[in-house]
Amino acid sequence: MIEWGSIVVVALLISFLLRTFVIQTFYIPSGSMEPTLMIGDRIIVSKLSVTWGTIHRGDIIVFKHPPAEHCGEPVTDLVKRVIGLPGNHLTSRGNTIYVNGKPLDQTWSHVEPLGTPIGNVTVPANSYFVMGDNQPDSCDSRFWGFVPRHDIIGKAFLRIWPLSRFGFL
Repeated sequence: MIEWGSIVVVALLISFLLRTFVIQTFYIPSGSMEPTLMIGDRIIVSKLSVTWGTIHRGDIIVFKHPPAEHCGEPVTDLVKRVIGLPGNHLTSRGNTIYVNGKPLDQTWSHVEPLGTPIGNVTVPANSYFVMGDNQPDSCDSRFWGFVPRHDIIGKAFLRIWPLSRFGFL
């Protein structure tokens, strides 16, 4: 009994440490990231890639929901794609997003039209401008502003459910 109890305690401790500091799973509750992530998908997020790594334009991140009440989203964590990095100037004309005066090359799947335009904004230090891939139907930085780095939980890197869509993001 003592041996089994020790194994269970060690397994629970390792699981807790992994979930707290290394990786975590998340459920996709809305269609704002379609077609990349569908409602009901489950993803794994790397926390270490934010703690010790860098965030790049095009990364899919999970972050704490901004404190302001917008768009009626009743979730605590959101999943969006990084569009603007600290110091970037963003704007849009028609369906084209401009970063520092140049058209953004969206090499990832996304839905057009753009929907709500991006005003002339400059991303503050230690913050990011994020948008959903389903651009006309996404509540994102266009509505509630920038995501501070300290609110970012991690980078999504693997879809684990459904099995038919299993793969790296």
